[in-house]
Amino acid sequence: MLGAIIQVLISGFVIGALARWAVPGPDPMSVPMTILLGVFGSFLGGGIAAVIFGAEQDSGSVFAILIGSIVASMLLLIGYRRFVQKRPITGPEAQRPPSDRARFATLLRAPGRQSGRRKDVDDQLRKLSELHRDGVLTDAEFEAKKAELQARS
Repeated sequence: MLGAIIQVLISGFVIGALARWAVPGPDPMSVPMTILLGVFGSFLGGGIAAVIFGAEQDSGSVFAILIGSIVASMLLLIGYRRFVQKRPITGPEAQRPPSDRARFATLLRAPGRQSGRRKDVDDQLRKLSELHRDGVLTDAEFEAKKAELQARS
């Protein structure tokens, strides 16, 4: 039983990693998310391939199931990028890291206490600079929000 679980996790990681490698552009996700991508893609694509090509243990069927698993994982990743991250699949914008606007918005909306206001502003400036360094914010956005935070302090 434990061996089967470990096998599913390892194969999910490999399938998910291959799908992430095959789809151009950055897709920062954790190891557990990569495993989930691979496992769901394997069930979906492998199941469809097994129905179409048969589930015998010959090399042709196993290869078809493997390819079906990778393709389904790629399609899931493309759908995640397009509909969740709201990024294009091709072109120069696809090569940029995903925008983390929600984290950015909650960072700047966090109310600061009057006594620790300067510390809060310093923390927000540090986080803002991390977002800029990671490519989430453009230079213009970074400068505008930095000026806004400095004006508040």
